[in-house]
Amino acid sequence: MKSVQLNQDAAAADVGSVSLPRADAELSLKEGKPSSSRLALTVLLTGAFLSPLDYFIVNLALPSIRTGIHASSAELQLVVSVYASAFAVLLVTGGRLGDLFGRKKLFMSGMAGFVIASALCAGSPNGMVLVIGRVLQGAAASVMVPQILATIRTVFPKEQQTKVMSLYGFVFGIAAVVGQLGGGALITLRPFGLEWQSIFLINIPVGTLALIGAWKFVPENRSAHGARIDSVGVILLSLFLGLVIYPLTQGREAGWPTWTFVSFGASVPVFLLFLLAEYRLKLRGGDPLVDLQLFRNPVFSLGLLLAFCFYCDSVFFLTYGIYLQSGLHWTPLAAGFAIFPFGIGAVLGPLLSPALVRRVGSHVLTTGFALLAIGFGTSGAALLHALEPHALFFGGLFLAGMGHGIVLPSVVRIVIGEIAPEKAGLASGVVTSMLQIGSAFGATAISGAFFSVLSSGTTSADYVRAYQTGIAIVSVLFVVCVALSVVLTRLQGKAEGA
Repeated sequence: MKSVQLNQDAAAADVGSVSLPRADAELSLKEGKPSSSRLALTVLLTGAFLSPLDYFIVNLALPSIRTGIHASSAELQLVVSVYASAFAVLLVTGGRLGDLFGRKKLFMSGMAGFVIASALCAGSPNGMVLVIGRVLQGAAASVMVPQILATIRTVFPKEQQTKVMSLYGFVFGIAAVVGQLGGGALITLRPFGLEWQSIFLINIPVGTLALIGAWKFVPENRSAHGARIDSVGVILLSLFLGLVIYPLTQGREAGWPTWTFVSFGASVPVFLLFLLAEYRLKLRGGDPLVDLQLFRNPVFSLGLLLAFCFYCDSVFFLTYGIYLQSGLHWTPLAAGFAIFPFGIGAVLGPLLSPALVRRVGSHVLTTGFALLAIGFGTSGAALLHALEPHALFFGGLFLAGMGHGIVLPSVVRIVIGEIAPEKAGLASGVVTSMLQIGSAFGATAISGAFFSVLSSGTTSADYVRAYQTGIAIVSVLFVVCVALSVVLTRLQGKAEGA
């Protein structure tokens, strides 16, 4: 991993509870070891790796968990969904807390909580304790993750952020591949005689090393002015996100019972109350949890919409595994290896992004969405006259993976780059939360088309048609995103001209 020099003008050193002046912070960084910037980035990216890893790695371990602790089907669904729900619901609050009280402190607190929750998950005697552990894992990740992007936005100079964000996207690509393969491998190999417990225990040594590294190498940084946390905003926003995200993650598996629609309906007045509370607090001269003026920036708002649409491709990870395992009867490990072409593309895409930015400039986002549309469209078309994946199918997945790897760092960099450094944590929480909501929407609403096809039959041919239907919807969505990204590029050009 290439060394990235820290921006010595942007960090604030922290001694005890006293935030030193900017000049003292600059001096403390200059006096550090030459490798400190590389080590600080490694620590931050370790946190970025653990969060998505724990989402992907659990999927292939669910049968072993069912057998090991006799978890019910409902508990197995919750093991996956409550982690994503707790993570998404608390992201904005976690980001804002980092702005106010110090991003290094919040990163370390989140990492410590993640390690403790992982230990609780590994030692769970039954399904209910495991579900509780997963809630705590998601909550800890929501405190930890926004500080990563906010610290990158605040501490690293603008000219290096394309390279740094490319490494961030690279880590996400690696996490997806390692999660899919690692879950199957750990369950199959049973290290030290352990079964499903090993997927949680692996977090403990990695997280502990990251904690030590954060304490030693990551500079403290926060908003220049102190403020009190907007407790009313925290409660209302968390309630709103919970009312939306939980039924999204649970509704399909539960058969869309009445409570899911009641929850969606109740979210509307709660959201309106949140907007009113934030507006009134701003009028009184307070510091709201979410500054609504941010959304007057068209680049920021359109970037969030593209982030939402982008992560709807989570439907691919869900339907691809079902198509291979249930439709073609592949083993979990074989299905894990089948994600390799997409994973290789997702790893290469971010690494090629800096060079791509130099060639196409602000059109990098359009290029990424075009690759996603072409890649997924090709994979679906390749099955028109075949049941099994073949070279053209995997070639399409490789292109889609490259597009995924290019879009992720680009859209995050664009959205966060529009916000002043003192609110970088808030922007990080908002964009990451939007990604998670898009993921939940893709895994439920779009996958509904996949399961509706299977309702009429469950032969291998039916699974192929179901996969083609779901992936066609995603491909069309990304064609729309290509057009929207062109608009975004023009808006950016006007803003820079002004």
